[in-house]
Amino acid sequence: MVKFSKELEAQLIPEWKEAFVNYCLLKKQIKKIKISRKPKPASLYPIAHHPYCGLSLFQPVRNLARTFSDKLFSSSETPEILEVRRRKSSENGDDVEEIYQTELVQLFSEEDEVKVFFARLDEELNKVNQFHKSKETEFVGRGENLKKQLDILAELKQILSDRKKRNLSGSNSHRSFNSSARNSDFSAGSPGELSETQSETSRTDEIIEALERNGVNFINSATRTKTKGGKPKMSLRVDIPDAVAGADGGGARSIATATSVLWEELVNNPRSGGGDFITRKKIQCAEKMIRKAFVELYRGLGLLKTYSSLNMIAFTKILKKFDKVSGQQASSSYLKVVKRSQFTSSDKVVRLMDEVESIFTKHFANSDRKKAMKFLRPHQQKDSHMVTFFVGLFTGCFVSLFSIYIILAHLSGIFTSGAQVSYMETVYPVFSVFALLSLHMFMYGCNLFMWKSTRINYTFIFEFSPTTALRYRDAFLMGTTFMTAVVGAMVIHLILRAAGFSANQVDTIPGVLLLIFICVLICPFDAFYRPTRFCFIRILRNIVCSPFYKVLMVDFFMADQLTSQIPLLRHLESTACYFMAQSFRTHEYNTCKNGRIYRELAYLISFSPYFWRAMQCIRRWWDESNTDHLVNMGKYVSAMVAAGVRITYARESTNLWLTAVLVSSVVATLYQLYWDFVKDWGLLNPKSKNPWLRDDLVLKNKNFYYFSIAVNLVLRVAWIETIVRFRVNHVQSHLLDFLLASLEVIRRGHWNFYRVENEHLNNVGHFRAVKTVPLPFRDMDSDD
Repeated sequence: MVKFSKELEAQLIPEWKEAFVNYCLLKKQIKKIKISRKPKPASLYPIAHHPYCGLSLFQPVRNLARTFSDKLFSSSETPEILEVRRRKSSENGDDVEEIYQTELVQLFSEEDEVKVFFARLDEELNKVNQFHKSKETEFVGRGENLKKQLDILAELKQILSDRKKRNLSGSNSHRSFNSSARNSDFSAGSPGELSETQSETSRTDEIIEALERNGVNFINSATRTKTKGGKPKMSLRVDIPDAVAGADGGGARSIATATSVLWEELVNNPRSGGGDFITRKKIQCAEKMIRKAFVELYRGLGLLKTYSSLNMIAFTKILKKFDKVSGQQASSSYLKVVKRSQFTSSDKVVRLMDEVESIFTKHFANSDRKKAMKFLRPHQQKDSHMVTFFVGLFTGCFVSLFSIYIILAHLSGIFTSGAQVSYMETVYPVFSVFALLSLHMFMYGCNLFMWKSTRINYTFIFEFSPTTALRYRDAFLMGTTFMTAVVGAMVIHLILRAAGFSANQVDTIPGVLLLIFICVLICPFDAFYRPTRFCFIRILRNIVCSPFYKVLMVDFFMADQLTSQIPLLRHLESTACYFMAQSFRTHEYNTCKNGRIYRELAYLISFSPYFWRAMQCIRRWWDESNTDHLVNMGKYVSAMVAAGVRITYARESTNLWLTAVLVSSVVATLYQLYWDFVKDWGLLNPKSKNPWLRDDLVLKNKNFYYFSIAVNLVLRVAWIETIVRFRVNHVQSHLLDFLLASLEVIRRGHWNFYRVENEHLNNVGHFRAVKTVPLPFRDMDSDD
């Protein structure tokens, strides 16, 4: 049977952990009470001081008779052995809070441990009540705001529909009126155009009045200016942040540096060309934002409901344990107070959940409740044993095929014979690309496993959909399947080479494998983890166009992964050149190596990940006005300079460039190590209760953190190999480069865990368990 403390730990909301009742602390206090109530060891008292000395022989009979009479003539009600008083507190200004305080009336008034227990129990009850009240107030306010937003949206949709109908019905009459006007030689100021202007003005007034009824105020609405044509000049701001479209897999975010647009087409120029399309699109974006906000509100209400039920169970369990230890029925009195307290007696959450369900069903699901529940209560993915089976199967296949490859490579002398240099220059880079990708996928699977084991809410941090988020078993399956296919292709390639097949045909196998991979990645069918594939493509698009997109956590997290895959990008460059120049037919691998464009592209490819990441920092600074992002940008600029200097030193090994490599690499490494440990991981705090770590740690063993600091430090200085150059021959040089690239991928996977852990702890510190979705409609007065 699982202990309730373990069950509570598994079910509580991680971001609200500190707001839950501290069950373990109360349980420890009960153990202290139990220890204090144990009888002391018997001692040899003198007869004169024995507690029963001098008592009558009939005293036990008298005690028995007294107990019988008390039970016979006493009332059926259990006497109250404690009293819980409730008082008002207004420490937070006008907000009056109820504070519970227990007074021991009878049996426990002299026991210090019992006093401490109930004092702590009162503290926990007050903490739970206050947190529940604050969150309830927050969600109720969100609900009221969303209902206003929905009313505005409904008014605008109705006005747009009516306007479209009027335009269709009046188009013919307007055309005939223009014809008669031309025959009568009407001037520009004719009554026809005046009536048209008055009609547009009345429709604009209708829109403004409808919006003002729903709480939208306009700048200078009483004294609106007019354009030369006599039309009122007004504007309503509709916020459409870049993070809205595309966050859940649908739509594309408009490429713009601003985070809002002025809806002037609707108010100022309702009949302009193309206005209908723009207006309809903006209404759809606004509807999508409101729908997403309702989903998040419903999710938050569900979490708050779970919070209430788990805390109620915890209070019940702990009071029953106290009754068992004390031998008294004290729980009934205190449980009555708990049941009357705010977090259990308030029904606002349940009523608001019902209201959200009805609103969502009516406005966003066409009155189809089943469809609405798919949005509001998405089903969690269930672990499949078949996935585990195939992971094991492909792992075994990979090990077997890799062993065969090693044997065949040794027999053919690929890694030892100088005659096989072309293999290392042409075919091996292609297979290295897939090997590094597979290793990165395996490390990501390890990250998912560790995040789940430590209850780090990575789906909330990355804003993944719970129904389509990749699980660690899926990541392992993708990695093992991918690597098995790659090693299988490598074995087939060696076998065909040894069998005497034409080199022109055999060397196309890596290209075919790369083509298959690209086809699977962009496959539009719902297979091979399509939501994950499309999410990956969308994130890559956001990274490449970094200055034009609002940067989310998943965007810069993936951009950091690319900074560790520069060798992979270099291999892709050589692979593309190899096949585009048709070197597999001529086997002249130096065709690409000696090309000027190819050599210059090496700088561009090495700079690109750091450049994209620096652009993300600039965009985040622009959006958040936080100078830390500019300081972070400096880290990527220094890394960019160090990478360029190392490439130049590899081509021109002079003392000047050696000095430049040392200076730039040392500066970049120190910059990166500081940011890794202090900013990304939140460690190296000298005032922490955990020496040189941080106060809150997810892993219980602190030695893991010290070990991780040392590992990250060692792998960050792997660039020293470019100076020392531990190379014996050309083949070993490529193998050593692949080893260093693999170590960097491992370092990045190791870095990922602590980066997301630190982000999770930041969410826990601010009790962030529900996303704040930006809403579309706001007044121009709200702009700063």
